[in-house]
Amino acid sequence: MSTPHLPVTDVPDTRPTPAQRAFREDVRALLRSPVVQEEVRRIRLLPPGDEPGLLETYRLLGERGWLAPSWPEQYGGRGLGHHESAVVTEEMILAGVPDDAHVLSVDIVGRFVLDSGTDAQRARLLPPLARGEQIATVLFTEPQAGSDLGRITTRAEPDGDGAWRLYGTKVFNQKSGFAETALCAAVTVPGTMPGIGLFLLPLRSPGVTIRTLSNLTDDAFCEISIDGVRLTRDDVLGDVDDGWRMISELLVLERTGVDFHAKIRHWLDSVADAVPAALRERYTDLDARLTAGHALAWRMVAGLDAGRADPVLAAMAKWYVTEQARDVARFCLELRGRDGLLTHQDPDAPDLGRAERALRYAPTLTLASGTSEVMLRTIATSHLELL
Repeated sequence: MSTPHLPVTDVPDTRPTPAQRAFREDVRALLRSPVVQEEVRRIRLLPPGDEPGLLETYRLLGERGWLAPSWPEQYGGRGLGHHESAVVTEEMILAGVPDDAHVLSVDIVGRFVLDSGTDAQRARLLPPLARGEQIATVLFTEPQAGSDLGRITTRAEPDGDGAWRLYGTKVFNQKSGFAETALCAAVTVPGTMPGIGLFLLPLRSPGVTIRTLSNLTDDAFCEISIDGVRLTRDDVLGDVDDGWRMISELLVLERTGVDFHAKIRHWLDSVADAVPAALRERYTDLDARLTAGHALAWRMVAGLDAGRADPVLAAMAKWYVTEQARDVARFCLELRGRDGLLTHQDPDAPDLGRAERALRYAPTLTLASGTSEVMLRTIATSHLELL
């Protein structure tokens, strides 16, 4: 049997157009402006767990239609492509602007609603997200199931007239204390391969209890208990038992690798001016690996704009990019020496403790949006035909 390989023909052109380059320059100018960078500085000095809610930066992007540039104008976007969306994500991260609320609200929840929601759901939920006036979050992960949707136990029980009552517990959710709405996965048809529904859960509803969890990062993760919250048919996203398909399709869009690459590149760039001659070769090696990861990620983005959502290329990009995180974090820490272990709360910490933060965050990148093991299995089964 011949060895499978990536096709070298029909590769989408990843070079930006003049309009796309101008868009990046405009976004970059805003994100590097004094008003945005002052907000970034304030956020970086917050104590661990004391995370920001709605950001003024999001509102500045939103009023220009840049927070969700690929969305139709009627919902607060600019009607542009995946390229422009990726540009905003990349430039936010490289400018030090927290992107977690953007990823959750726009890239995940907003995209689900845009693709599978009713006209009424889109009109109700999308404009405030695109304007940066509200935050939405995701409730998939559970205490015993982790991110394995086949093992979730949160259930949705019919309650007459198209309504449902939700019962269960979700964990490791971000921005739940600030979000208005959560996209919640729940079992609608029990069985060995359960039917899963996606529900738009108002987080201020009676029966929703939010508790903050301790973790290694500076972000606040939450446990959410849902006890008999009643939702109407207007809170059901798409067909009630079609959650598997919707989630599988959207994960491909989430795994471009652009956001992960930008985070790791931000770490490496922060020490670029301090690399001594003895470590220059290692720095160059890491820089080359990140450049290769950047090419993979943007090839995926170009494919999306060409109408090709390739799950194998998405897995390759996500796996390769995030596997560089640990090596880059360790390099940054080694370069800073003992001072690199100082947190941003210590006035003597170099670069506001970026090396220490990178060391804590690096392992999380290989878990988010699908573990490295899951990515390798996708590559092995769908591309190499090994399993």
